[in-house]
Amino acid sequence: MVLEKEESVSLVSLQSREKPRGCAGCNGKIRDRFMLQALDRYWHEDCLKCACCDCRLGRVGSTLYTRANLILCRRDYLRLFGVTGNCAACSKLIPAFEMVMRARDNVYHLDCFACQLCRQRFCVGDKFFLKNNMILCQLDYEGGHLNGSTERQPQ
Repeated sequence: MVLEKEESVSLVSLQSREKPRGCAGCNGKIRDRFMLQALDRYWHEDCLKCACCDCRLGRVGSTLYTRANLILCRRDYLRLFGVTGNCAACSKLIPAFEMVMRARDNVYHLDCFACQLCRQRFCVGDKFFLKNNMILCQLDYEGGHLNGSTERQPQ
């Protein structure tokens, strides 16, 4: 049994001699020149929407997701059902749609991406070091504070 499905959306031209089709969204007749085809059904361009945020899913070549009888955009699908990982610093879950920082195989919340000894946050372009799976600023890395050779007071 398939619980989830990724579907593409295509734009279909309604031929002038063709009988109007019914819209899967509003059940009305589609009399427009073009209609959308998705999930083996036909839709008005305005009727194929995300069940959560109501955004239109009718861009040609766009993808929609279905799960639990919901039609969803990518963002809402990931928000509701996306695979999440854990932050390497705080071990809390990271929602699939959240912006993250990466260092090798580690993933961090933006707020957690800081020196794990002095808690200095990094800005774009700052050097950081990964030692024993810990993020360190240049001062703590070069000072050898991780091995206990020198005490360093948090700033």
